[in-house]
Order: sequence, then structure tokens, then C-alpha cells
Amino acid sequence: MDLSHDTMLELSKVWGLFYLILFSIGVIIYTFWPSNKARFDRAETDIFDKDDTPWR
Repeated sequence: MDLSHDTMLELSKVWGLFYLILFSIGVIIYTFWPSNKARFDRAETDIFDKDDTPWR
């Protein structure tokens, strides 16, 4: 196998694509994992607990 610049470029593009696809799947799985629901619900409401009054 000839390891020219074009071969290495194509190899890096293919592996980079696989890496990004697997990373995206991992993020989606983490987001929709049932045990993370409480954490995300708390993060959604905690931002409003202390800042619900006007500034003075």
C-alpha cells in the first residue's frame, strides 16, 4: 500500500466522519438516558429560582 498524501487525506476524512457520527450518537444517548432526566429538569428550573425578582 502506497502511503501518499492523498491516501492519508482520504483515510483521515473517513475516520473523522466515523468519529463524529459515533460522538453524535453518544451525545444523543446521554441526552435521552432515563437517569439523566432529573438532572436536566433540575438544571431547567434552577436558573429561575434565584432570579425571579427584578433587580434593585
